Amino acid sequence: MELILSGMAASSGIAEGTVRVISRYAPNADFQEGEILVTEMTEPAMVAMMNKAAAIVTDVGGITSHAAIISRELGVPCVTATRSGTATLKDGMKVRVDGTKGEVYLI
Repeated sequence: MELILSGMAASSGIAEGTVRVISRYAPNADFQEGEILVTEMTEPAMVAMMNKAAAIVTDVGGITSHAAIISRELGVPCVTATRSGTATLKDGMKVRVDGTKGEVYLI
């Protein structure tokens, strides 16, 4: 595995899955169970997707951000403040998200 992204550890745990980049301005209802949700920042309208996500990665935010709080409630690993998650990660990539260390690895 190759470390490709790091940020803030916002919700502990490790998950693997397929990346799905979602624009915060156009949430996609086709989000599939077990995908890795990658977005600039989460919004309340994204909670249904967040509930299906194996893990969440955001460009901005911190340990008190919407993504972090909801991820902890759902028990989903989350890495925030990556600054370039939506630019680095592409739909279909297979990744491992380590929410305990705040790191994302290409599988």
